[in-house]
Parts: sequence; C-alpha cells; structure tokens
Amino acid sequence: MNSGVNSSPEAASRYPLLDSLGAPEQIRHFTEGQLGQLSDEVRRFLIDSISETGGHFASNLGTVELTVALFHEFDFRTDRVCWDVGHQAYPHKILTGRKDRFKTLRQHNGLSGFLKIEESPVYDHFGAGHASTSISAALGMAKARDLQGHDHYAVAVIGDGSMTAGMAFEALNQAGYLETKKFLVILNDNDMSINPNVGSLQGYLNQLMSGQYYNRWRDRIEHAIKSIPLEGVSKRVAKVAKWSEDSFKRLVVPGLLFEDLGLRYMGPVNGNDAVATAHALREAKEKMADGPVLLHVQTKKGYGYEPAVKDPLKWHGVTAFDAEAGEIKKAAPASAPAYTKVFAEALIELAKKDEKIVAVTAAMLDGTGLNHFQKAFPSRTFDVGIAEQHAVTFSAGLAAQGMRPVCAIYSTFLQRGFDQVAHDVCIQNLPVTFAMDRAGIVGADGPTHHGLYDMAYLRCLPNIICMAPKDENELRRMLMTAIYSDRPAALRYPRGNGLGVAMDETITALPIGKGELLKEGRDLALVACGTLVAPTLKAAEALEAKGLSCAVINARFIKPLDRDLILEWARRTRGVVALEEGIEKGGFTGAVAEAMADEGVVKPLLRLAIADHIVHHGDQKRLLDEEGLSQARIEAAVEAFAGKL
Repeated sequence: MNSGVNSSPEAASRYPLLDSLGAPEQIRHFTEGQLGQLSDEVRRFLIDSISETGGHFASNLGTVELTVALFHEFDFRTDRVCWDVGHQAYPHKILTGRKDRFKTLRQHNGLSGFLKIEESPVYDHFGAGHASTSISAALGMAKARDLQGHDHYAVAVIGDGSMTAGMAFEALNQAGYLETKKFLVILNDNDMSINPNVGSLQGYLNQLMSGQYYNRWRDRIEHAIKSIPLEGVSKRVAKVAKWSEDSFKRLVVPGLLFEDLGLRYMGPVNGNDAVATAHALREAKEKMADGPVLLHVQTKKGYGYEPAVKDPLKWHGVTAFDAEAGEIKKAAPASAPAYTKVFAEALIELAKKDEKIVAVTAAMLDGTGLNHFQKAFPSRTFDVGIAEQHAVTFSAGLAAQGMRPVCAIYSTFLQRGFDQVAHDVCIQNLPVTFAMDRAGIVGADGPTHHGLYDMAYLRCLPNIICMAPKDENELRRMLMTAIYSDRPAALRYPRGNGLGVAMDETITALPIGKGELLKEGRDLALVACGTLVAPTLKAAEALEAKGLSCAVINARFIKPLDRDLILEWARRTRGVVALEEGIEKGGFTGAVAEAMADEGVVKPLLRLAIADHIVHHGDQKRLLDEEGLSQARIEAAVEAFAGKL
C-alpha cells in the first residue's frame, strides 16, 4: 500500500530545515512557508524514527503543526507550556534538541516517552504520564509568575479525552474565577483519547463546531459598539447589547460552558495547518490581556500517515513497523496467553452465569481486555472516559444496589481514585472488585506507569481483600473469589503473558486468606506473592542442588495474610525471605514483617522488593534484574542470606 512516505535514499536530506535548526527559538522568525516545511519534516522524522523504535505514534502525528505553531508564537525559555499526558509531545521533544536521541526512545537509559523536567529543564516545564494535569499545573505556574512579578505566558495543551476528568474542570473553574491573564488553554480535539471518546462532553464539542460563526458575530458586535461615541451609549443600549450577545451565543453555541466558566472561547481552528494555528495563537495572545482564553484546536490523530488515520487506535502505541507498507511487524507467537486476555475471558465466562456482573473501566476498554466483554455484554459494559474517581464511585453505586461490578483499571491509574476506594467502597464495605492490570514493572512507559504501589496503598484500607496470582489459572480463581466475596476486593496481575499452565475446566473460588505451600524445606522459608512465586520456586530448586533446603510459600493473599502458614514455617526454619514485585515500604514484605513482629517470631528476615526509589523505563526483564528480583538475583541473595545465619 502507498503510505505516503518519502523514500529518498539520503536520510540526511529528508529533513534539511529540521537538521539545520539550532535552538527552537529560531522558529519564531520562520516564514509561513517554512512553518509548513518544518511540519512536514518533523512528521517525516517521526515516521522514520518510530518505525524503528516503536512508541506512541498516531497522537504525535496529529500535534506536529500545533507544536510548530506554538514555537513560532511563544518563547519557551521564558513562557511555560504543560502538555497533558506527554504521548502527544514527541514533536516538542524533537524541536527542543532531542532529535538525535530518538533512536533510544523508551529504551533503558534512553529518551523517555513522556515529558521529564530532568530530561530538559529548559523546555520540559512539567512532567506528565497521567492525563488531565496540564491545566492545573499551568495555572499554578501562571499564579507563581504573578506573585513573583514576572510577565510571561502560561499554556496548557490538553487532549479532548483528558477533558472528561473532573480535575480539568476544577482547574478551569479556578482559572476563570481568578481571571488569570496571559493564561491559555489549548483544547486539542481529535475525537480520541486511546479508545474513542465517550460521554456527553464529546457531543458538546461537536456542537462547538458551529462556533466560528459566533466568534465572527461577536467580534463584529464588539467593534460596532466600540465605534459608537461613549456619550451616545446609554446604559440601556449597553444592557440590550449584552443581553443580545448572551442570547445569541447560546443559540449558536449551545451552553458555551467554557465562557460560563470565565474563559474566552476561540475556535475551532484547524490544528493541522501550522499557519492558521499560528494566527489563532497570535490572536489569543491579544485576548489574554483581558483574562484566560481557551483555544479549541481540531487535529486528526495519525495525520499525514494514511494507515494511522484509518485506524488510530491500532496505531496509538506501536512496536517497530514497516513504514512503506504501513504494517506493524508481528512479534513471535507467545507460548502462553496474556494475563489481560485470561482476565477478560474469565469475566465473560462468569458473567454468562450471573447477570449481576457488570464491567467498568476508565477509557481503557482495549487495554484492560473489556472490549471483548463489551462485545458479549454491551449493556453491562461501562466506559466512563478518563475519570477514574468517577469509575470507582459509579461502581460503588452499582454495588450498593445489588450488582457485582468489576472495575478494571491499571494499577498506576487506580492511584487517581484512592479516596473513592477508601471513602466510597471500603468504609461502606461495598462488594466492588478492582482488577488491576499492569501491576509491577511495566517497562517502556516508565515511572508514571509502573504499578508498584497498589499493595501498599490498598492493604492499609479496612474491609478490602488483596490478591496476586502466581499464574494465569490462579488469576481466574481469584477473579471469582473477589466477585463473590461480598466485600471490596482487588487482584493485581502483570503486563505480559502467563506461564502456560493448564487451565481448570471450571473456575472455582479460593478460600479467603489461605496461602499455598509449594515446597517444604528445613533451612529457610521463602514467602512470595504474584509474579515472584515462579522465579522463587525455581531459585529454591537450584539452591536445593547446592545443599540449601528452602520451603516455598505462595502467599496468594496480601490481605488477609495467611499468618498461620507463614509463621509455622518461620518457626520451623532458620530465617525468612519475603518477596514481592512492589514497593518495599508498606507492601507485602512489610506485612510479613508485621506478622512476625506481632506474634513475637524473632527470626532473621530478608525482604526482596522494590527499593525506595524511582524505577525508570526499560525492558521489564532488565529492570527486574536491576532491582534484584530476577531468578538469578533471588538465588544469589537467598544464598548470601543463608551464609550469614
């Protein structure tokens, strides 16, 4: 197929203007023709580079012209810009001196896939991996500017999908109330977050498409009124003019929510036209002298690359691909199913027998596997958009009326709904099941996406059951256990494939709070949960050949912990090793330490977990090894520990 990619044999000649760009401030002096040329070259570079490394793709293709226009109208050495999420900010990275490092994108010790202050202190003004933070952060920067007596601009670039989060409207509300000057919100409207946008807000944005007519009408009225001599304008005429404007704008642009919040609405503008966008930004700067402005920019996800335009969901985040053919390179077939798929299939199997089971997610139907559940039970599937807090309390409402909601949210994103988990679910002891995909180290997305904290932030809450399966079959059993526990329950499982174990023909529940002894031993008791059970068992078997006898326990439950089983083997051996793929502070290994202390079991304890530091991005296996949690590192640590006893 023809993907529209220039196949010039000279790589260096593919982007002459981009290659000659020194500092991004040079873009401020570019002609309109150069803006278009630079945009074409940035897009070409994105296609060439990401086809080799993989990464977030369609969203970045859509923001090329917008980014070029921003650098044409603002000086971000002094002005401030906050990008929402960051997976739409690759063009920003390219234009700010990181083009030559793109071959290391999302690789170990390489360029981050998101914005990071430490990566570019001059241009990355705020880090972001989660959605809906940009307006709050930029508003904070604007008020800091005012308090410090500075005079620069503050800009937030937020995707339309991120506007479904309440946090965005909380920030808009304050921005309008404070009448913040030199403050701009750019709404990047591309009809998509990762999955297609949902909810009434999307319909509202569609209605705003008629806003150009209103803007033209309003500007003409303002001009006409200003042209009348002051003494000729009575209070009555002014009042009628104001009433006329308010009435007409509600007729032409239903609701005008943003203006009602106190922001001057502009747009929509074609965000894939660098010149038109630059003109709109210039006009917005004039209007910002009177207060905050929201510029509505329309872009197309995947713009400039036909395969990504046709299927922006498929091309949102990609592995390496053939740029000419427009085909993503297929990975070798996995020997075991993905945990996400196993979860989805088990949920469907259970839901066929129980019409009270419903599924809830926050803009991650495909990521959580609930797209399959939706096909089977469309009326029992709820995608609430990027609104994790609402997803949790919505699930609580379902549970309060006798339904059995399964709220599927990545471990890292459930952090956003912590108060709702505590206040609306656990305190009321409502039977909501939290299915936390991507628990543990996730790899290339890095610090903002690692699911390292869920055991620590959930096990402190009352009433909740917390579980982690050792394999994909145990995941199925834990899902059933959670749904029918009649209590808040959470199960965490990793990104990637299972172990290839045999599946039980019928899903059965587990006894709550009971672990599993996998191997007896006389020297040490190794107590592991979740993903570390398998490598711990293999390490124990290798150590047996060296004369070190280790009992191995699959804890299964982080809360309630099987204290009887763990303490029995702690007493029968010379020491205990607790292992988890989560943060050491407050996590599973801490629970083991607490149990031993509470019961007066004084035995040496080695805790193997993620240390109290930030884990950066890179290959999952390599990061696990660096954190001391690979099979080889576990074996070495246990052997060294035994040698000291």
